[in-house]
Amino acid sequence: MARKKKPNDYGTGIPLHEVEALTRVLLPEIQAFFESEEGQREFAEWKKRQESMQQK
Repeated sequence: MARKKKPNDYGTGIPLHEVEALTRVLLPEIQAFFESEEGQREFAEWKKRQESMQQK
């Protein structure tokens, strides 16, 4: 008889159903932000900072 594998919570202790519920709420908001003009600008600035840090 095979044992059912427990989902990995990566040490958070947060039940999977709660993570999924939070994801359903947050993911569309995050996607909308990064598709917006402001999100695109902030991402470009973050990318420049990352590139300058790698050159040091």
